[in-house]
Amino acid sequence: MALEMHPSLTVHVGDWLKTEIVEPASISVKDLADHFGVSRQAMSSLLNGHSGLSAEMAIRFEKAFGIKADTLLRMQSGYELAQARLHEDDIKVQKLRAVA
Repeated sequence: MALEMHPSLTVHVGDWLKTEIVEPASISVKDLADHFGVSRQAMSSLLNGHSGLSAEMAIRFEKAFGIKADTLLRMQSGYELAQARLHEDDIKVQKLRAVA
């Protein structure tokens, strides 16, 4: 039996990065965006939970802060799945029968 995580226990990886990594480092969104070679808007959107984490951005965080990109991407995936589960009853798909 698989363990299920309640959606309320998931957090957007951008929110986590902001509170646990970026803010403690006392670096501004603009300075971090400049350091990463991305736009301030893209960085702000991620850190405020308005956009998802890409694999390339995860690698940038890994290189800058040492946190594994794999871990960050699993956090993003877990968050997205939890959000989808909130409306899974609206997803109308029948079980597919095996063809003999």
